[in-house]
Amino acid sequence: MPTNTLNGHTFTVDDEGFFTDPDQWSPELAADMAELIGTELDDAHMAPLEFMRSDAAEHGATPTLRRMHATGGFDIKELYRLYPGKPVKKMAWLAGLPKPTGCV
Repeated sequence: MPTNTLNGHTFTVDDEGFFTDPDQWSPELAADMAELIGTELDDAHMAPLEFMRSDAAEHGATPTLRRMHATGGFDIKELYRLYPGKPVKKMAWLAGLPKPTGCV
């Protein structure tokens, strides 16, 4: 497995750069990673990441956009505003989770 190092944090990733071990994640690392994509993490940005991590730990899979809305109660338009383009893919990456099933 390839490894990445960012500001002293080393973590293993798959070929697309998604974490292979979610236990290597930290909120500080997420903030450093967010800077790489031009995002500053505030409470509104962190809430969906925390939900994703909790849901993935409970159900064994990275939640999809539909699950984020239906189970987490997140507004889809707001997620697109916070994470433009491909919000679930960006959120999973920042949350230290595998790429969600169904993401291209």
